Formats: sequence, structure tokens, C-alpha cells
Amino acid sequence: MFALYITHPQVRIDPTVPVPLWGLSEVGAARANTIKDRPWVGRLRRIVSSAETKAIETAEILASVTGINVEIVEAMHENDRSATGFLAPPEFEEAADWFFANPDKSFHGWESAADAQSRIVGEVMSVLDNHDASHPIAFVGHGAVGTLLKCHLAGVPISRAHDQPGGGGNLFAFSLADRSLSCDWTPIENWRENDKWP
Repeated sequence: MFALYITHPQVRIDPTVPVPLWGLSEVGAARANTIKDRPWVGRLRRIVSSAETKAIETAEILASVTGINVEIVEAMHENDRSATGFLAPPEFEEAADWFFANPDKSFHGWESAADAQSRIVGEVMSVLDNHDASHPIAFVGHGAVGTLLKCHLAGVPISRAHDQPGGGGNLFAFSLADRSLSCDWTPIENWRENDKWP
């Protein structure tokens, strides 16, 4: 049976609003709504979300199909970047490159990649340790910590080479039986339950 890690799609960028409170943009909400008729969405038995607004909005769109409640896990948040506040896209991309390339160090007060990985892996595994492995489950969160989780599941060093494609709204799947990856990052619109590694 499958587990999914789903990243929120495009957001409304507003430098005057704290990043955790950003919501989905019209494009992002439209993308999330396009997958409501996918068979795999209806099969989900648990949806676990980060507490950030954009993740909750994505999770609630999925939950509207299944009729199940979204479970909120505060510690599934994106890597803590509050020390620098909002960075314009070019600056952010440079910072993200540094974050992944120096996993044991902090970028100007950011949570380090190694610490963020330990946190997200711990939270996901804690949920799975108390989960019925016959029930499909989705975790809804963010690109950086999703990539760190994916690196852990794949048994590879932290690297931005394993990051999701730009724009968000991607997922990877892994087996609930042995927690091994079954597909790489895939746009949410394109994933099918029987997808495997190429």
C-alpha cells in the first residue's frame, strides 16, 4: 500500500505576510482542485498536514473528496527561515542552494538542513509507527523538507539534486510495507497509483 508526500502548489507571495501564513494562489488552488477526481485521492484514509496555511488549504481540498478530517502536525513545517524573513526569488534560490550544499550549517540563522531532516523524518515516522499499513496515507507539506525526507528514504546524502521541480505541487510515493521509494517527484496531476521509478 502507498504513502504519498505532497507539496502544496503555487502560493500568493506577499512580503508583508509571514511566509507560514501564505495561502494558495488561484493557479495553485486550481491545480489542487484538478486532482479531486483521481482514483487515488478517494482511496486515502488519512491526510496529515503541516500547520502552514498553504499546506492546510491543499490538504483540505483532498479531504473534501474523502470526507476525512485533516490531521495537523505542527512540526511538519518547512525549514525555519524566519531569521532572514522574506527573500526575493533570486536571493532565495541562492540561499536554498547553500542550505542544501551545507547541511550541517545554518544559513544566517536558518534551521540547518540536517536538523530539518531529523525533524521531518521523526514526525513522519512517528505517524507511520501508529498507522495501519493497509490504509493509503498522504502527508501534505513543503518542498525543502519533502526533499530531505526523500533523501532519507532513498538512503542518499542531502543534496538539492533531489529537490522537486519548480512551482511546487509535486509528490513522491513510498511503500508502507518497507518505506522504500516507489516513484520520484511527479506533478500531482500526472501521478497514477501504479507509477514506479523509470
